[in-house]
Amino acid sequence: MNSIEIKALTQAAGTHAMLVSLLIETIAAGGSVSFMHPLSQEAAGAFWAKSLASAARGERAVLGAWDGEVLVGTVTLLLDCPPNQPHRAEIAKLMTRVEHRGKGVATRLMRAAENLAVEKGRTLLVLDTATEEGASGLYERLGFTLAGEIPDYALKPHGGLTGTLIYWKRIGQFR
Repeated sequence: MNSIEIKALTQAAGTHAMLVSLLIETIAAGGSVSFMHPLSQEAAGAFWAKSLASAARGERAVLGAWDGEVLVGTVTLLLDCPPNQPHRAEIAKLMTRVEHRGKGVATRLMRAAENLAVEKGRTLLVLDTATEEGASGLYERLGFTLAGEIPDYALKPHGGLTGTLIYWKRIGQFR
């Protein structure tokens, strides 16, 4: 996986289409990232158009993992926090293509998001993940601390309730 390159994503047409495909694949495979299966091209496209527009305004960063010309993963760093939380950022929508899972892509994306958060002066990262089939093991390996679990928080993509685990991690230094 040394050929994986992480970079910020923009509204480029080819990138948008690959993001749509990645989101639909993730939902179909049971990934709990706020959508239900089946996810339409239109709904996925609207989500990414809104997300990339928000990134262009500096409210978030959408990072992509590239294997050559193919987008194989993404993570979003939410930066638009309330005035009393300028030191915080949130990790959202970590996704890796099914055939690239278990190869370090998610770890590389998370490390890049953390580094970017530090560059942006953030000292606390928060995130949540589904209790069932979520990425808790990955987050714990990366030094995140479990704050707690909320039962029956959301529907799984194929139906049925799942809880959510809330994590946090101190990074950088407060200025």
